[in-house]
Amino acid sequence: MKIEKTRLIGMTPTELKAVVTELGMPAFTAKQIVQWLYEKHVGTIEEMTNLSKQNRQLLAEHYEVGALAPIDCQRSKDGTIKYLFPVCCHGMTTDTTEKFVETVFIPDHDRATLCVSCQVGCKMNCLFCQTGKQGWHGNLTAADILNQIYALPEVDRLTNIVFMGQGEPMDNLDAVLRVTEIMTADWGWQWSPKRITVSSVGVRNKLKRFLDESDCHVAISMHSPIHEQRLQLMPAEKAMPLTETLELLRQYDFTHQRRCSFEYICFGGLNDTPMYAREIVKLLEGLECRVNLIRFHEIPNVDLPGSDEKRMEALRDYLTNHGITTTIRASRGQDIFAACGLLFTAHQSQQTH
Repeated sequence: MKIEKTRLIGMTPTELKAVVTELGMPAFTAKQIVQWLYEKHVGTIEEMTNLSKQNRQLLAEHYEVGALAPIDCQRSKDGTIKYLFPVCCHGMTTDTTEKFVETVFIPDHDRATLCVSCQVGCKMNCLFCQTGKQGWHGNLTAADILNQIYALPEVDRLTNIVFMGQGEPMDNLDAVLRVTEIMTADWGWQWSPKRITVSSVGVRNKLKRFLDESDCHVAISMHSPIHEQRLQLMPAEKAMPLTETLELLRQYDFTHQRRCSFEYICFGGLNDTPMYAREIVKLLEGLECRVNLIRFHEIPNVDLPGSDEKRMEALRDYLTNHGITTTIRASRGQDIFAACGLLFTAHQSQQTH
């Protein structure tokens, strides 16, 4: 998918001021464009009606809003919708095929959460994740990340955003920080940082920078408190051990505005027994945090068992009784391509046959 002109979405006021200056437009035009993009969410430059016709034409010669509609979707009977968005990622591999990412809209009573992607594929290659089986094909631009929100049909219903889709957010930190800035800035969408959660396996230096430069919530992928087992599930544990991630997190205050949580996929008999519950408690002692228990969504060619309800409830109750707020995340979209990366994989398979 080819973009012929430079996209305006994803630009900051400073960058837009440089654009209008280069084109010989009045400096105040940049503020007008910012308002059209981030307050009114227009789809075309022609809709920017308080710009003169001449300036709209001049701007449109070199630029476009750059909002790209999803090209496919799967709808679940529970209301969950998984979208497939075209992207123009950079840092690409030599593979020149069209690229796409998944975005999942999850309505739940008065909440509506969007799970966005930040990369095409992923370098982390976690055993339980279909995205990792695709390899890594490039980082999304800030425009491509923001577009998953901007061009979402249900955008007006959103209450929360989680960076838990395809890719490792800390591997594309500049673009992720750019998007969270646009979402939270006074000149942008003016969201509270408390409505945004960014996940990571624990890329230490990048995670530190994120914690220093952003007020958004952070979620760490744990999945096992035992080094040897986490290494089997998540190869990143070798270079980025969970103990070092916890050492870093303990340097920050999670008692007030910002929340720290741990994602924990439960595998039947492998990481959901009382022994693991005790190890989690020891590992997280003294850290203000919560744990989200997640049911395993099966993926092709991976022989991992899912945990049953009884085991997950026992794990939740033990952690909660030992001072760690723990919830079992409701399983959504089971009747569609539920696991991350499956809709992308299905679409790629169609392209090659």
